[in-house]
Amino acid sequence: MSSGQDAAAIRQARQENPKMRARDLAQKLGISEAEYVAAWCGDETRRIKVDFNRIFTGLADAGEVMALTRNESAVHEKIGIYDNFIAGKHAAMMLGELIDMRMFPAKWVHGFAVTSRDGDTVRHSLQFFDAQGDAIHKVHARPATNLEAWQKLVDELVADDQSPAVEIEASKHTDTEGDAEVPVSQLRERWSRMTDTHQFVSILKKLNLSRLAAVSSVGEDFAWRIDNSGVEAMMRLSASEALPIMCFVGNPGCIQIHSGPIGNIVPMGPWLNVMDSSFHLHLRLDHITEAWVVRKPTDKGHVTSLEAYDRDGNLIIQFFGKRVEGQDERPGWRVIMENLPRARKTEAA
Repeated sequence: MSSGQDAAAIRQARQENPKMRARDLAQKLGISEAEYVAAWCGDETRRIKVDFNRIFTGLADAGEVMALTRNESAVHEKIGIYDNFIAGKHAAMMLGELIDMRMFPAKWVHGFAVTSRDGDTVRHSLQFFDAQGDAIHKVHARPATNLEAWQKLVDELVADDQSPAVEIEASKHTDTEGDAEVPVSQLRERWSRMTDTHQFVSILKKLNLSRLAAVSSVGEDFAWRIDNSGVEAMMRLSASEALPIMCFVGNPGCIQIHSGPIGNIVPMGPWLNVMDSSFHLHLRLDHITEAWVVRKPTDKGHVTSLEAYDRDGNLIIQFFGKRVEGQDERPGWRVIMENLPRARKTEAA
């Protein structure tokens, strides 16, 4: 299906709202962001083929860029090089020193190379969207980017179809839709036998549970709800102690990871921002409906995470203490996790 908005109407709307971000203007027009971007095909935008192997090996030649992955409530930006791509049909990975991602190729449906102008400034980006027209991942050129290699890659990827419209599928359900009664005893038994945190996803699949249903039902020895203010408190405590952490932000098609300390934390309205040299995070604190500390067993002792969810039960953001492979979790991280303010019983009920 498509919105019915033609390219001319979308372009006219931007002329009337020149300062509005593309994502916000698309929302105002009642269209997906992919439909908005496609409206400039044949002008400043070119539709490109979503060829994972070519895109991510070619981006390595472009040098320093900014990788951006977001959902409705968090934006995760890493500045670095796409320098260690691991291909995979169902799941692919980027394991660079700074750009660290898990990607699910089936979700990547629409791709565009965008050139935009703001006065004398020219900006280049690659933008990828799912079947619903929602942004999965974007790559932004920077002053240090090799634009010759960038342009060579774009030229190789250009699609035959350059029509200024895309077909969009209806939105899918949220993470919690369809949750039935939780089989608590089975959940606890499987949870207690985990030897690796990655086994958690298979537990959810086997028991047909959403992440939040499992976390909120397993019992306080494995997960406890904290006051929503604990998310900011954790970030500030980690920064003050220069404690290296891992920060995961994702959507159905891509998960992007920061590993290391955070430093420059800047609140701005409802947003809490990290503005470090190679890592930027923008988090809508007012979108957090529930926050949980979660403890999962592994063969190297338990691992503790902080998870924040929105009103629909979708995971907004997840934090871990950065671990050295094969070693126990950092004691400083556990101390922070275990002392964050707990949610009031009436709130957690």
